[in-house]
Amino acid sequence: MRWKPWMGRALAAAAACLLLPLGLGLSPGAAAAAPPTAASCGSGDHGLLQDLQKKHSEAGREPLHFTDIQFLSRSTGRAAGTGFILGTSDAGCHWQTVYEGPWQFGQIDFTDNVHGWALASLPSNPAPVLLRTADGGSHWKGVYTGKLHFERIQFLSAKTGFGYTATGAYRTDNGGNGWVKVPTPANTRYSVFNDTKTGYALTVEPGQGYRIYQTRDGGRSWAAKLKVKAASTAGGQIYSKDNQVWAILYGDSGMSQVSYSLYGRTDQGSHWKRVIAQDTAGGGPAPGSGKATVSSGPAQPGGHPGNMQLYGKETAILAGGSPAGGMVSIGVTYDGGNTWKNIKPSVNGFDARISFVNAKTGWMAVTSATKASIYSTQDGGATWSRKFAFREALQP
Repeated sequence: MRWKPWMGRALAAAAACLLLPLGLGLSPGAAAAAPPTAASCGSGDHGLLQDLQKKHSEAGREPLHFTDIQFLSRSTGRAAGTGFILGTSDAGCHWQTVYEGPWQFGQIDFTDNVHGWALASLPSNPAPVLLRTADGGSHWKGVYTGKLHFERIQFLSAKTGFGYTATGAYRTDNGGNGWVKVPTPANTRYSVFNDTKTGYALTVEPGQGYRIYQTRDGGRSWAAKLKVKAASTAGGQIYSKDNQVWAILYGDSGMSQVSYSLYGRTDQGSHWKRVIAQDTAGGGPAPGSGKATVSSGPAQPGGHPGNMQLYGKETAILAGGSPAGGMVSIGVTYDGGNTWKNIKPSVNGFDARISFVNAKTGWMAVTSATKASIYSTQDGGATWSRKFAFREALQP
């Protein structure tokens, strides 16, 4: 999973030409086959990459694990990890190796079933580099970014996208051949764009807390939309899509716990609501003040927020993991944060990344101390079905 401010302390304790039955060779925009019925769907675990897992174990390296997951439809998706990408086009009933090699993927971002981008590193050099593929992920080429080192990427099309550093944003309109700096407010620590015009930036104000700004002209001007007092400013994340905008603001962390607040709204940031305010013994008070919809996020005790998925006008889904509790789960709102439900944890693990294609159908890549698994849900996370897992223990 991508690095978050709390992880250092909390965790110290091809595809375009895949086999036709899997359908990942569909041309861009082509409709994928409908998901198979439950009766025709197996477990999906057909021994993929077990030899590679064994090699890693014999070499004394960490077990293979998933780092990102992305589904383009109910049927077609990819899961990336440490030296591999897997793909499915029948809703996870069967998986196929899309890529196997040295790249350790941190993030993947496909704009269609053929064109994709990734941030990845090599075992010999942990610094992430930008890669792109034009065959669904089977082969990757490096993209020259000069002295820029992106921590996140976001592509709107095969030509237009954003690369984000720790303090700024850059845009390309020619498929990565050239990058232009997007002006952001001073002390920016996170930014994100809906399109080439509308974007949001999270800034830290030393000794005061956080501020969230909005631009409607591609960064030429910014307007403050939210101010949150906080004793500790460890950073945060912003998620936005259409009318929705959500901000995760971190407090402090300790004892495998993290304090944070989740603010959100459905009017492009004109008004905000404090939805989650999670205080913890190890991390202290959550940033901000005032009543929140709920007093804790998913996956207790002291759950760490993962990534968010936004769907429609009012649905927001947040992943969470609890190293202390050894469980992962999600929380969800269907009304823009007026109500919030933390789904009871039911999956073992300490970190999770989600990809939802609608309000009910989603996928979760889970990392635990002993295995890496992919789960799916058809009921908004109330129940999860494991579709793929590396063997928990390699037997002779």
